[in-house]
Amino acid sequence: MKMKIQKTISTVFASMLILVLCLSTGNAFAQTKTKHAMMKDCCMMKDGKMMTMMDGKTMPMDHDMTMKNGTMVSSTGECTMKDGKKMMMKEGECMEMSGKMGKCSTMMKKGMKKGSMQKKS
Repeated sequence: MKMKIQKTISTVFASMLILVLCLSTGNAFAQTKTKHAMMKDCCMMKDGKMMTMMDGKTMPMDHDMTMKNGTMVSSTGECTMKDGKKMMMKEGECMEMSGKMGKCSTMMKKGMKKGSMQKKS
């Protein structure tokens, strides 16, 4: 009888330990996934160089890009709108793949809000 109780207690303890380990590991992955969801794909002027951010990875922009709204962005930072109007990107400016322009810090904050909203859904 005593052996049966000890076996049951051991089994329950082992099950609880496995459950705790699974839940703590799942939580760490959820935090990482949310962090990546906050970052938007874009091109930006950083330290005087054009950079692209794709899937949360920032790398030098090595070729010209055309955004969804028809705006072309060159690797030098010159933007040519669909109507032919030109402008140069300034330090800290960001352009989303949709063609929306803004400050990188502002867009990251907006991305964070959208990312946290997506997590709740």
